[in-house]
Amino acid sequence: MCAAEALVEIHRGPFLESQHMGHAVICDSTGGIIEAWGDPETIVLPRSSAKMIQALPLVMSGAAQAYGIGPDRLALACASHQGAPLHVQAVNTWLADLGLGDGDLICGTEASRDKELRFQMIRDGETPCRVHNNCSGKHSGFLTLTKHLGAGANYVDPSHPVQVSVRDAFEDVTQMESPGFGIDGCSAPNFATTMHGMARAMAFFASAGQRNDAMSNAAGQLVEAMMAFPELVAGETRACTHLMRAAQEPLAIKTGAEGYFVAILPKRGIGISLKIADGATRASNCAIAAILVRLGVLDAANPEVKRFLNPPVKNWDGLVTGEIRPVAGLTGAA
Repeated sequence: MCAAEALVEIHRGPFLESQHMGHAVICDSTGGIIEAWGDPETIVLPRSSAKMIQALPLVMSGAAQAYGIGPDRLALACASHQGAPLHVQAVNTWLADLGLGDGDLICGTEASRDKELRFQMIRDGETPCRVHNNCSGKHSGFLTLTKHLGAGANYVDPSHPVQVSVRDAFEDVTQMESPGFGIDGCSAPNFATTMHGMARAMAFFASAGQRNDAMSNAAGQLVEAMMAFPELVAGETRACTHLMRAAQEPLAIKTGAEGYFVAILPKRGIGISLKIADGATRASNCAIAAILVRLGVLDAANPEVKRFLNPPVKNWDGLVTGEIRPVAGLTGAA
């Protein structure tokens, strides 16, 4: 990974203490680059930022329609959720409607990221289940497609029909052959592309309403679902949920592990991809907020935006000792 640019700074008192380097690309509806930082041709694993791409076959195959998958479940299929009670209940109900259960998921167990539920489960002596995994919604989508296709149970195998269809969709929307894949935290293949390729893909989703083919129609449904149910896409305290709620125009955004973030602007047909080179979530949250402020999608003065754009650095006694902030000019402000 080369030619990354400084995107986010950490200040302590009057001193610049740390910097986060990264890459970002903004594409228009034709896939052309409007603006970029770093190297647009850097190869990346978009991690969970690719979930709306991984959900395309669920809709395109007719599985979503056949199994009555509404917008709320489509949002869950694109989610990295908190494992809060509303997420767990929704996934359990989805699995039950399929005649399946927790053991059919291949995402692994994960303690709930919802603090209240996690602590309550500890007090009650309960162990985490697979439905608590932040990817259980995506995997419920995979299971729905598996059942629709009559395919084998190991739906995360790269040669499984579900993952073959995911790779085909991924290469279609990125407009390039993927150079390979890594295995994600939830055991599913995560296909690689360039920063430009991922921004092209998000621009495809953003401009889906301008076309009437099957893939565009599916992309449009997924974007509308994410925007309609931001609380299912992530959860309280999470940047995805709060920034979508704070947006001044239609916006779908999705984080991914290791400092990845994407944004979809349907009103403009614009897609954004962002990668923080050192994988820091604090920096990807800040940088995506800054770029969206730059575009006029977010208001920097909105408290829900400021909590990610300019979060304070506090010590153990609660004293504010510094600030996380975008590099000068990233928000477009002088």
